[in-house]
Amino acid sequence: MAGHLPGVFIVSDSIGETAEMVVRAAASQFNSGSMEIRQVPNISDKDTIAEVIHQAVENHFMIAYTLVLDELAEYLRQESRQAGVVCVDVLGPIISAFEEASQMVPKREPGLLRRVDEMYYRRVEAVEFAVRYDDGKDPKGVTLADIVLVGVSRTSKTPLSMYLAHKRVKVANVPLVPEVTPPNELFQLERGKVIGLVIRPELLNSIRIDRLKTLGLTGQASYANYERIIEELEYADTIMKRLGCPVIDVTNRAVEETASKILEIYYRRLSNV
Repeated sequence: MAGHLPGVFIVSDSIGETAEMVVRAAASQFNSGSMEIRQVPNISDKDTIAEVIHQAVENHFMIAYTLVLDELAEYLRQESRQAGVVCVDVLGPIISAFEEASQMVPKREPGLLRRVDEMYYRRVEAVEFAVRYDDGKDPKGVTLADIVLVGVSRTSKTPLSMYLAHKRVKVANVPLVPEVTPPNELFQLERGKVIGLVIRPELLNSIRIDRLKTLGLTGQASYANYERIIEELEYADTIMKRLGCPVIDVTNRAVEETASKILEIYYRRLSNV
């Protein structure tokens, strides 16, 4: 006769996602139908633990837990043992193994994994944002961004947007072209949110010629014409002065170096809010 899995109380001093994932992964190894899981998050006192154990006895549940505070974990283990409730420490063994192997002391601070997860998802969100609002595709991105980069073509706007996205900063970028009027939203932003990028015309000319060659096009196209480049840079300078934005010269700068300067401006603005 086939058996069935008991219900499980997930007890955690955080939100319990780690324990639930482990429990569901383990349960998937048993062909026993559905299994009831009840979350008991943000545990901080022994009274709540005692009530969970009582409910586990009444409902024939087992307990899986992630409690990094030794006092609460030990209380849960002792009381469960006395009550005859199966109790499983999800994180304890691996934390102990790391402690033994590294000779380091764990922080014993609840919620650290959730904070790591939140940082990861903010990074993913920022990368998606950078792709969606790259190259002025949608003016709405200008108002939603943490930073808006403006400059002529080939001033590293897109690489910088992606680099900063991995720092969890939402960046939109807008190309400045004499024939295209910048979006009105750009001129309505608070000072310091827009950052201009400039480059020496000689280097820009060389970069654009190389770009055309990689595309199999002639280097004589207007895109790489020196007089046209001067016109674009002068137009960009006019727009940046209207915006009153800080300007960074990206000539011979690595993306990381320029990004560092952008972040300085960004965090300085935040500290003044």
